[in-house]
Amino acid sequence: MTQTIALAGKGGVGKTTVCGLLIQYLCAKNQGPVLAVDADANSNLNEVLGVEVELTLGDIREDVARSDIADPSPVPVGMTKQEFAEMKFADALVEGDDFDMLVMGRTQGRGCYCYVNGILTAQVAKYAGNYRYVVVDNEAGMEHISRGILPKVDTVILVSDCSRRGVQAAARIFELTKSLDIGAKEIKLIINRAPGGVASEGVLEEVRKAGMDLLCVLPHDDTIYEYDSDGIPTVNLPGDDPFKKTLFAALDKLTF
Repeated sequence: MTQTIALAGKGGVGKTTVCGLLIQYLCAKNQGPVLAVDADANSNLNEVLGVEVELTLGDIREDVARSDIADPSPVPVGMTKQEFAEMKFADALVEGDDFDMLVMGRTQGRGCYCYVNGILTAQVAKYAGNYRYVVVDNEAGMEHISRGILPKVDTVILVSDCSRRGVQAAARIFELTKSLDIGAKEIKLIINRAPGGVASEGVLEEVRKAGMDLLCVLPHDDTIYEYDSDGIPTVNLPGDDPFKKTLFAALDKLTF
């Protein structure tokens, strides 16, 4: 039975880094196959994982949208737009040894992301049954879950920075998650980038006040910044890196 794990949090708190290492953790524990879904329009989960992505669902949407005005049209002669889209959707699934990846990507036109969100819904539903785990890196907030793009989520991992305001933002997402009928068995909080791996008492008080279940506090890690600056995938962190070691030990506590 497929289990879906969704990561959420406000922008810039490091949830994509946590998501990439979670995927690596599951693969290292032989818990695959895993479908990694980058549901953030500003996608960069592939960089954390060290995966080259040449085609996103947003790219396909743009090609289909341009088919009526572009000369020449991206749709081959004799093929309908629907047939073209289905062919390209298959190409958008990046296949790896331990996990496969699907990237939503951004669209270039004006307006909302409703159309590409619908594409993402259909593609996740199409492929999910082939995997033991679907791990979703959401955009800031819980929009993809609240809009029904992910109809069922087994585990929600909220990621916050080590500030009081960051935890308050996570608490609002926590309340939204509880109000949605998505079947989440676990909702956990990870506090990231804490100096020395220790959250302040004021921050911990906010966690208690919100009634959130704190999974772990991750230390600020200069190595992650250095890897990002040098274009090195974060999953290449050594096993004894304090951030990675702390996160993996915390994930051992979960039921998936």
